[in-house]
Amino acid sequence: MTDPQDAPPPPELRFLKLLVTTLTAVLIIGLVAILSLLAIRLATPPPQVSLELPAAITLPDGAEAQAVTLAADWVIILTTGDEVLLFDRASGALANRLPLH
Repeated sequence: MTDPQDAPPPPELRFLKLLVTTLTAVLIIGLVAILSLLAIRLATPPPQVSLELPAAITLPDGAEAQAVTLAADWVIILTTGDEVLLFDRASGALANRLPLH
């Protein structure tokens, strides 16, 4: 008599084993790719932006700054009186004044 343990596995079982092995390999390759991309992305320094305000910026009378946003060419100031002041970054001149209402 033949021993059942010596019999070759059924084709479905071989196919399932191949699928599991392939899925494991794809998962490992994907994980390595994601970790590599994260390492590359986090290793690059952020872009350098000058955070210096021009000395010529002065708020209009009665205006009090609540938030300041620095853009490449503009300085945007939100006042406590619900007003947006747009200053030219190079000259510090008030370019526009917009109410939020």
